Amino acid sequence: MSGNCFGKIFRVTTFGESHGQAVGGVIDGCPAGIRINQQQIEEQLRRRQATSQRQETNEIVWLSGLLNGTTTGTPIAFLIPNHDIRPQDYQQEKKLLKPSHAHYVYWQKYGIFDHQGSGRASGRETAARVVAGCIAMQYLEQQHIHIEAYTLQIGAAKVEGFPHLELSSAKENILHCPNMEQASQMLAILDDCRQHGDSVGCKVGCMATGMPVGIGEPVFDKLSADLSKAMLSINAAKAFELGLGSEFANSYGSQVNDLYKPDFTTEHNYSGGITAGISTGEPIYFTTTFKPIPTIMQDQPTVDLNGQAATLQATGRHDICLCPRVLPVVEAMTALCLIDKYLEFKAYSK
Repeated sequence: MSGNCFGKIFRVTTFGESHGQAVGGVIDGCPAGIRINQQQIEEQLRRRQATSQRQETNEIVWLSGLLNGTTTGTPIAFLIPNHDIRPQDYQQEKKLLKPSHAHYVYWQKYGIFDHQGSGRASGRETAARVVAGCIAMQYLEQQHIHIEAYTLQIGAAKVEGFPHLELSSAKENILHCPNMEQASQMLAILDDCRQHGDSVGCKVGCMATGMPVGIGEPVFDKLSADLSKAMLSINAAKAFELGLGSEFANSYGSQVNDLYKPDFTTEHNYSGGITAGISTGEPIYFTTTFKPIPTIMQDQPTVDLNGQAATLQATGRHDICLCPRVLPVVEAMTALCLIDKYLEFKAYSK
């Protein structure tokens, strides 16, 4: 299996399976001299773990690349041991296909599938992304670049006006939603899903401030294209929209052209901080939409590996929605994308 690496200069490789001994990663190209804030990394891992029924301690075993907590410029390798594993919960998946899951395509592509919590297709893999992304964020913060993600929609409850609203209020609720009324509705939807053994989709908004002008390369290496790849690499991600996104289709140029002011900023930043695939220096903002988690606490009709009709029975421990757990993953993947493009810019600029 290839495709386990992300980035060109700041390059991250993740490894491990959901119910294996550990997940982990290797970071190649990390600048030397970054003082690692272990507390920040642990906090981001706690956020990623927040609503999970799986109880992992998420302790990090650093194997290389650090000296007294500071990056040396050599490859950083780390492990996150798996403790709360229950392979016995997944015995029926040996013979039955899970609807809307990776099971079928992995089986057809590789001739084998890790049925124990879905192996590499499990959300457990994202813990390694969060660790690597935190290191990237700590470097970016030294360059005055800050990243924050928000819950904008769960089911029918939706926040309008992102990012042109008061975002600081997001800190007042567990969903990190910048609208308390909508946050209450979202929690009610989650509670209803919990009672009915169902799952629900969500939309996440992300804002990156402090990015200088000129990051990103024209044509095939646009910053917007790389951000899209970063977001759509997250499990269950189905749509990426930059700036006004799909709203552009219902607009006229006279309405949504970004008009310049004397200081070279724009009136509205409709393009989301990226023009022609290159950062404008204004805040970068985008949204990512995630489908409902396919594993639900309801029996589902399916077929076995011979194509015969069968029933997949509801067992094990399952999330209801990717929000708010996916927020630190979105932040991590944003950081990994931005640091890679930033370092590329520094390497080739005068």
